[in-house]
Amino acid sequence: MRIAVSGSIANDHLMTFPGRFADQLVGDQLHTVSLSFLVDGLEVRRGGVGANICYGMGQLGARPILVGAVGQDFDEYRAWLERHGVDCDSVRVSEMLHTARFVCTTDADHNQIGSFYTGAMSEARLIELQLVADRVGGLDLVHIGADDPEAMLRHTEECRSRGIPFAADFSQQLARMEGDEIRLLTEGAAYLFTNEYEKALVESKTGWSDEEVLEKVGIRVTTLGARGVRVDRAGEPSILVGCPEETAKVEPTGVGDAFRAGFLSGLSWGTSLERAAQLGCMVATLVIETVGTQEYTLNRGSFIERFTKAYGDDAAEEVRPFIQ
Repeated sequence: MRIAVSGSIANDHLMTFPGRFADQLVGDQLHTVSLSFLVDGLEVRRGGVGANICYGMGQLGARPILVGAVGQDFDEYRAWLERHGVDCDSVRVSEMLHTARFVCTTDADHNQIGSFYTGAMSEARLIELQLVADRVGGLDLVHIGADDPEAMLRHTEECRSRGIPFAADFSQQLARMEGDEIRLLTEGAAYLFTNEYEKALVESKTGWSDEEVLEKVGIRVTTLGARGVRVDRAGEPSILVGCPEETAKVEPTGVGDAFRAGFLSGLSWGTSLERAAQLGCMVATLVIETVGTQEYTLNRGSFIERFTKAYGDDAAEEVRPFIQ
């Protein structure tokens, strides 16, 4: 399968706060919050939803096509992604704006407070997916991740009008979207990705029940944090997949993106949904063990060994030929 991944491309500034955010919040003063956290460290990393997913897919050997908008400061980042198997020829370079930036602080309980500067990301709405499809000889799936909201809507409508299957994945943009926008982005999606909280928020904002959402999408993928993932289809029993044992819980930023990288790679190879979900959970485990969303290295031997321990010999033998 040829899979294009649209989404943000950003530089991440990741900080750690040794205390708990909850201890700093005064219940009857939340309407006038004014806080500054003295952090212990700063890590500047490559990030962005689209780039993170593509990096993981590239590590697995799935040859993803990145679709997004960046600033003229993207050259080094582009070289990094291309060196790790990502097709960047459909990335738009702005003449005016800087590449987007994510600034995030994580506390001792792994809670996070973050801010996102869009920058050149706003020009993603100018990208025509048909040009991407023409360049690569057609698209089998477009993953529409968190990006400029107008770009997400336009990409979704273009996929519908051109008959290109798409995956809806609102992620960080869900909080600012209204029910009508979420309905437009959801209806007809081949896949819908959310975490548990986002699942409830989608249902609350759209007014759709869980069953109604399943009637409007092909497959619903709900990540469950440390409990793994659930994959649902209308009229079919749920597929539940747990997480492999991690060596350490270091930093959670990018874990969801890593899951999508593994899952989409499985789809591109034609594996079952269960196997795709297992691949996603394995890659997500690698990310939580490192600081930064693209700092992990996928070693084939170690990956297969850990995958076998988590999911068994048959599962490992099925994915072994694809892992590069």
